[in-house]
Amino acid sequence: MSEAEDFARLMRELKDRGGLSYGVLARRLHTSTSTLHRYCNGEALPAEFAVADRFARACGASAAEAVDLHRAWLLADARRRAGATAPDPVPVPVPVLAPGQAAAAVEAEPERTVVVGPAGMVGRAAGTRPTGAESGARPSWYRRRASGVAAAGLTAGAVALALLAVTGPDRGTPHAGAGPGAGIGTRGSGGSASAAATPSAPGAAPGATPTDPATGTAQPSASSGGSATASAPASAPPPVPGRAPAAPLKAAVRSHVWAAGCDHAYLAERGPGSVPPPPVQADAPAWATAQRAVHAGSQIVEVTLHGTGGGAVVLEGLEVRVGARRTPPAWNVYQMSQGCGGGLTPAVFAVNLDAPRPLARPVAGNDAGNRLPAPAFPMRVSADEPVVLRVEAVTTGCDCDWSLDLRWTSPAGSGTLRLDDGGRPLRTSAATGRPVYGYALEQGRWAR
Repeated sequence: MSEAEDFARLMRELKDRGGLSYGVLARRLHTSTSTLHRYCNGEALPAEFAVADRFARACGASAAEAVDLHRAWLLADARRRAGATAPDPVPVPVPVLAPGQAAAAVEAEPERTVVVGPAGMVGRAAGTRPTGAESGARPSWYRRRASGVAAAGLTAGAVALALLAVTGPDRGTPHAGAGPGAGIGTRGSGGSASAAATPSAPGAAPGATPTDPATGTAQPSASSGGSATASAPASAPPPVPGRAPAAPLKAAVRSHVWAAGCDHAYLAERGPGSVPPPPVQADAPAWATAQRAVHAGSQIVEVTLHGTGGGAVVLEGLEVRVGARRTPPAWNVYQMSQGCGGGLTPAVFAVNLDAPRPLARPVAGNDAGNRLPAPAFPMRVSADEPVVLRVEAVTTGCDCDWSLDLRWTSPAGSGTLRLDDGGRPLRTSAATGRPVYGYALEQGRWAR
């Protein structure tokens, strides 16, 4: 059973036990009946857990059941983002040998062992789609003496080794960034950006590229590519003296999160006549990139963290880095909705970008009058227990470039994980005094 199917199963069980129809639940959640039906059948996944959380409460779920539903949604959401953008391996030509050459090659070939990863896949990074050559169980290498059988065995081995060379272990999941402003010309249109893992070494500046003390060359770091995650090796190698350990974390960053899924505003230089209608939240990164738009006044960032090793990782704190402050551009403000709201105000880390040294301050939330405790460090994260950090940054006086540094520690060592917009800084600009436009549906145009 896949992660999405497991989430749908939990939704169906809660609905069946609650005894409410899809129509009643849809009216209570302010959504459509067909949307809830797709959620419960596994045909779709909510873009935010808030919808599923309200669904669970309406069905009378207990606190433990709500936690199980949240865990299932996190796993399904991470799988959806990773699987939607993972590129297929590039095919590699397979050499064709004559029967005599194949027999001689097999006689000289030593016994080999094919290493199968935790997911039962050969040389394939977690989160990527299996190719046709990987879909079935692959037999062990045997010594073949008949020339005809030897040729077939050598050909299959060449395919496996070619795929291993292309995908390779410990390559991590490819990344994609789709951000506004600074994200012009970015690759992909997913709703999240990748986080670059930057383990800290003694005396090294936060976010600096680690180097090999033996050779003085830069070590490989996570890069922007086709998905929304940044990952470290599945099992951390033993620490090398003088070298910072690899981050045993995988992060997925969403930089276009709207309040209640509908309330947000962007700054754009274009006039209202040349700006298309507002998108839904899932299409916001592509819309903002096409309009060269910038988050106006505030920005919500959600970070989902998974451990990549067998043990737990302790998250110690979150630091805010403001890389640049500029005068806000004299652009127009485009509101994504004419007003929306809900009974849920999530707990967040609030950041005031106008402060000389911005801090990530924990702020409690509210759910229909019930107080939600503020997030607090330290936190514990593992492969089975993901953690979601929600950060809301505001500014009234600058066009700011900023990022986050997450401090972590594990039995293998400690370091810092850089959280940004696919390798670029996050960007939020003040919009005070600028013309504000809303989209008039009945007229089909932007209006003040």
